[in-house]
Amino acid sequence: MTAEGGATAEAPVSAWSPLRVAVYRSLWLALLGANIGTWMQTVGAQWLLIHQANASTLVALVQTASLLPMLLLALPAGALADALDRRHLLISVQLFMVAVAAALAVLTATDRMPPALLLTLTFAFGVGQALTLPAWAAVIPELVPREQLRAASALGSISVNVARAIGPAAAGVLIAHLGAAPVFALNAVAFLIFAVALVRWRPGNARAVEVPERFTAALRAGGRYVRHSPIVRRLLRRALVFVIPASALWALLPLVAARRLHMNSSGYGLLLAALGVGAISGGLLLPWIRTRMSANRFLLVAGVLYGGALIVVATVRVVPVVLIALLPAGLAWVTVLANVNAEIQLFLPGWVRARGLAVYQVVQGGGQAVGAFIWGVVADTAGLAPALLVAGGLMLVGAVTAQIWPLPELRGVTKDPTTYLPPLELALEPDPRVGPVLVTVAYTVPPEREQEFIEAMEVVRGFRQRTGGMQWGLFREGECPPRFVEVYLVPSWDEHLRQHGGRLTGADQEAEERVKEIAGGEPEVRHLLPAAAERR
Repeated sequence: MTAEGGATAEAPVSAWSPLRVAVYRSLWLALLGANIGTWMQTVGAQWLLIHQANASTLVALVQTASLLPMLLLALPAGALADALDRRHLLISVQLFMVAVAAALAVLTATDRMPPALLLTLTFAFGVGQALTLPAWAAVIPELVPREQLRAASALGSISVNVARAIGPAAAGVLIAHLGAAPVFALNAVAFLIFAVALVRWRPGNARAVEVPERFTAALRAGGRYVRHSPIVRRLLRRALVFVIPASALWALLPLVAARRLHMNSSGYGLLLAALGVGAISGGLLLPWIRTRMSANRFLLVAGVLYGGALIVVATVRVVPVVLIALLPAGLAWVTVLANVNAEIQLFLPGWVRARGLAVYQVVQGGGQAVGAFIWGVVADTAGLAPALLVAGGLMLVGAVTAQIWPLPELRGVTKDPTTYLPPLELALEPDPRVGPVLVTVAYTVPPEREQEFIEAMEVVRGFRQRTGGMQWGLFREGECPPRFVEVYLVPSWDEHLRQHGGRLTGADQEAEERVKEIAGGEPEVRHLLPAAAERR
């Protein structure tokens, strides 16, 4: 069977197939409980502030305190997740969040919870979530087979939306009967269960972390990889093109409920429930959809559905019609973001996966935050309906751009590490921190293949810079025109050792073998170290 757009369809994968993997199932269920607990805690924190002076500002600050760490710490969290043992990092962070939630419960029960302390502890809990997300996203490919990654990503979105539906309602009932303290205590229990599930998980092929990368070096390496990876940049661009207009619906829906549909808070909850039902349906349907259409046709259809929903919400005041329109909007929201997230997971090599996913989270979260602010300003200036109409138009235009900036075809692409480069044998024994290191690779190229060689070296340039090269150049010797010299600068000897020891992939090896074939032999490699490097 052939998918639309000429791509060969993948074998159907059930939306539930990752849950057949016992370890993924136990961790997913534990994380679902933790997500429900998080939503319960948010409602509890907001309820504690609702009778304070300046309640509107304080209640809004609960969301700010929860989300701000995501934007501030996503990249450092990704660097930590790639440099350290991810399982141990996750366990430590969950125990920290248990302590924060327990402190919230105890201090609230003893009536020692002023607003400033509540917001501070909420921010601390957000720090724990920011540290969890990149590590958890990077662990998923270790839990399920590659062909189930898209389904696992969709199940993650289902977990969030189920928690969004259950958590606030459960918290409301508990607060009405017992107060906010038990809500915080239940959240502590939920994260303790997640920590226990992580402790019980014993990875069969644990990722070896020989010598952790230095933190600042790891941050820079992650940034270099994304900057020099056209495929990752394309995926991030597609996410941003969708998220910015899509954020108008989430930002302005409370105003739609109150001003256009004249609904109370329960009515607003009903609108959110419609989005949630659509989102859950989208998560379940994603594997089925991906077997029946190409990724770019899928983006086009999802953009048209979401853009149409925005236009309906802007122009229709009939509640049942709006509710029906929100169902495909929720479906499109989850399927697009889950699909892009899965594509990034599929493409990123293990050594930089958490950092790349952290950049994706910054793009997605930052796009939502900036988009919400923009649409709020537009709604205040031009009106609610015009803002939604403009967002709908932009969404439709963005959907069409899938034909201009298509998603890359990643089926069959493997990013498994390989160590095809020979061991380094130097007369010096440099300290790993010594740097920068200048590497020269000299080739003698037949005159009739020079243009072919130069074009092939552009591919080499890409992976040299993705895996550690700060600067790169290709030069021809004036004294010997057939001789070409590749020069690239690496920040440290440690960084170059990592290039030799696991950062390169099979695709990189193929590109380098192609260059050697064109040149007709092995190149001459030299490593130039700082003059003060210690002699063996």
